[in-house]
Amino acid sequence: MIKKEMIAMLLAGGQGSRLGVLTKNVAKPAVAFGGKYSIIDFPLSNCINSGIDTVGVLTQYQPLRLNAHIGIGIPWDLDRNRGGVTVLQPYESQKDTGFYSGTANAIYQNIAYIENYDPEYVLILSGDHVYKMDYEVMLEYHKAMKADLTIASMPVPMEEASRFGITVTDEQGRIIDFQEKPKNPKSNLASMGIYIFNWKVLKEALLRNKDVPDCDFGKHVIPYLFQNQGKIYAYEFNGYWKDVGTLLSYWESNMELIALIPEFNLYEEYWKIYTQTDNAAPQYVSTNSHVERSIIAEGCEIHGEIYNSVIGPGVTVEHGAVIVNSIIMENTVIGENTHIDQAVVAENVTIGNACTIGTGEYQESGYDSRVYCSNLVTIGENSRIPDGVRVGRNTAIFGTTVLSDYPDGLLSSGGAIIREEERA
Repeated sequence: MIKKEMIAMLLAGGQGSRLGVLTKNVAKPAVAFGGKYSIIDFPLSNCINSGIDTVGVLTQYQPLRLNAHIGIGIPWDLDRNRGGVTVLQPYESQKDTGFYSGTANAIYQNIAYIENYDPEYVLILSGDHVYKMDYEVMLEYHKAMKADLTIASMPVPMEEASRFGITVTDEQGRIIDFQEKPKNPKSNLASMGIYIFNWKVLKEALLRNKDVPDCDFGKHVIPYLFQNQGKIYAYEFNGYWKDVGTLLSYWESNMELIALIPEFNLYEEYWKIYTQTDNAAPQYVSTNSHVERSIIAEGCEIHGEIYNSVIGPGVTVEHGAVIVNSIIMENTVIGENTHIDQAVVAENVTIGNACTIGTGEYQESGYDSRVYCSNLVTIGENSRIPDGVRVGRNTAIFGTTVLSDYPDGLLSSGGAIIREEERA
């Protein structure tokens, strides 16, 4: 047994359905962010920057790219003989069907992994948030309060409070009420989905609730601790934190990176964000190109114009192309004289010549209004768009499309073209 004071359990198995076609074949924590990073890089980097060297990453939905990205943890200095990073996928045993059915159930199924390190404390993290936090400072607060559970919390606008777990605290910071996504929130202090538990307390709660269907921290474990007079405190965090679980919040947080004085700074020397990278060639920016206030990753070849955008590695922007307020991910090709405005374009996409992506007025989505509800054009990975087409706002495209998919050369605002790819 290897004794650790605190280990982290990183929940990275969610489908991320609110990101639409971006997560059709990939888990949300593996989605690209900020040009060269993946979303999961942020909590992993927070761990090693906070001195936490033992991290269990719980994966489930479409884990291939995520597992490959994490590897043995080399970029985050988590390739260790004692501790390090361990990918924990669901497995079938004699007692259960294997798949994780809730956040707390996922931890319950990995009690043996946690016990191997005999920790005093367990840090529970989500794999789909973008932020920088020193978990060691949160742990010191947890110890000072003699808490059983500490929940990282931050103020949110009152009109958004119903999207979160809401904490109600007394003057000492002790949580006296917890509401899971309430219709009528009693406060605007929202749970960030970051918890520090005393391991003995958490283990007992997991065992007591092991037969609860879809056992979840917010719905079951935290109410259980309240019922048993557990000491639960809120650790108020005042830095940058973003849940990038919707297309609009994902786009907005990327756009915030390129502000003149970014609220979330990727360039701080003392708190680096680490990632798995290829040895790509340098970027090339031609004489006729023009770039303003944008992030351009390595390996790009830029012949057109780019404004207020985030461009991933290996992207080619041909002559006459114009990209505005958009996210273009790795190894995508933008054809000559194509104009793109407010789009999120995933990896390995080819957009033909003389296209207009993002045109016309907003219309409600006829495909999925819960997911697609902004001016964004969203194009999934490996998609192909033919020459000369126009694509309206609040639209989605996935797969190889041909000119006949676009009546009169147009995908109207609010529309979608989804082509399921055949796999060998």
